[in-house]
Amino acid sequence: MLSLTLEDFMVELNDGAIKNVGPNNKEATIKLFDVESAEAREFGDKRVKLVFDDADGNEIQVSLFPEDVEELLADLDELEENSAVFE
Repeated sequence: MLSLTLEDFMVELNDGAIKNVGPNNKEATIKLFDVESAEAREFGDKRVKLVFDDADGNEIQVSLFPEDVEELLADLDELEENSAVFE
């Protein structure tokens, strides 16, 4: 299941083109539940791309710098040591 929340979001559709309307203060929150596959791969010369898919064909891609991946791995290690989630 994909949940998408858009804040202060307005666009103009004119002759098939989408154009921003109003200030550039838009925000989005995307959540993907029941992930069926997750993978990491190179993205360009300096990034790692994480790709998550669900059974409905929804996909989220996240591009991270290596230092961000290292922080994420440290968070996962700590979670594994201190949480019942990994039991």
